[in-house]
Amino acid sequence: MKKNSIKKIKEVGTLEELDRIAKMLVRRDFELSEIREKRDAELKELEKRNKEITGSRIALMNILEDVEKAKEKSEEERDKTLAIFDNFPEGLLFLDKENRISSANPDIKDLFGLDPEKIIGKRIDELGKSSLAPFIDILKESPKGIYRKELKLKENLILEISAIPVMKVEEKIGTLIILRDVTREKIIERLKTEFVSIVAHQLRTPLSAVKWTLKMILDGDLGEVSKEQREFLNKTYISNERMIRLINDLLNITRIEEGRFLYNVQKQSIIEVAERVIASSREEAQRRGIRFEFKKPRKKIPEVKIDSEKISLVFQNLLDNAIHYTKTGGHVKVSIDYLKDEEKIIISVKDTGIGILKDQQKRVFSRFFRGANAIKTETEGTGLGLFIAKNIVEAHNGKIWFESRKNKGSTFHFSLPTS
Repeated sequence: MKKNSIKKIKEVGTLEELDRIAKMLVRRDFELSEIREKRDAELKELEKRNKEITGSRIALMNILEDVEKAKEKSEEERDKTLAIFDNFPEGLLFLDKENRISSANPDIKDLFGLDPEKIIGKRIDELGKSSLAPFIDILKESPKGIYRKELKLKENLILEISAIPVMKVEEKIGTLIILRDVTREKIIERLKTEFVSIVAHQLRTPLSAVKWTLKMILDGDLGEVSKEQREFLNKTYISNERMIRLINDLLNITRIEEGRFLYNVQKQSIIEVAERVIASSREEAQRRGIRFEFKKPRKKIPEVKIDSEKISLVFQNLLDNAIHYTKTGGHVKVSIDYLKDEEKIIISVKDTGIGILKDQQKRVFSRFFRGANAIKTETEGTGLGLFIAKNIVEAHNGKIWFESRKNKGSTFHFSLPTS
């Protein structure tokens, strides 16, 4: 009896133990399942990250490859730029924002006797005692932006200096200076001017003799001439006058180019100068059936320091154009105004003529230029009048400009300082 009871007790204990173990195994199995799921999730995450890392690595390698190619291309372009800079047939300097020389090509040594490598990194004003001194003065006096100026370093060396601001987006990062040797061009230009001057002088003498001979014949000093003879002689006289005017224009241009244009500069009344020219122009206007008007200032105006002969030539050229390119029944008006606050006198010549074509207006003051409509209207003309007028006015420190519309007329203005 006792043995059976003990056996049963042992069996019950064993079952409880087994049940406990079973429950523990189930719990462990559940925990292991969770761990396995978590591990699987981590493995999937690792695989995902591995793929991302692999993709990033490939992308990075592609970027590095592109960067390397871009670097090679950049170095190639830099080498090309440096090769162009060093082999450029003119002197080149590059100044940074602080006017330090960051680049200089070998021609600088030929022009100024300076070693380019020794001036790199120096401010331009630190070289004031070197052969660059006159060049530095020009840079200091020059306005900001693009400009061009000539500099005579020696008797046989003339440079044309061009300064160009180098921009990056809207910021100035430096200035490129180009130094061009124009000595040969200047010598050729001087020889050409001297040649034109000599030829013009040689031509003017016989033409003047022809003019006075024709004048004597037309005036009857050498006997009577028939009506038919007079017509031919008049045409010859007019053609001869045209040749003399052309030669005078060529001589004026050579004087302008030689810088010896103004001779007798003194204070005079601009109204008196204008009236002398207007007297002859008024007759021409009336002969052509053009109404002529001269508007003087109401109050007395100051005298101006001028070469009256040259200013008369400006008046004459502007009036001749206004009259010749205005049709019968038109109107030509000359007016003089004094701007006290600005200390200058403005002279205006207005007409109701053919005007100047818009696409040709930029060339109006160029030598030998004549507008297409002007050539059709008036076949005669040299295209030198306005070029000469512009140079005369600017030699007096004045300005000349105009407004014009096709078939609506033109108004030419020029100003002269009174101070």
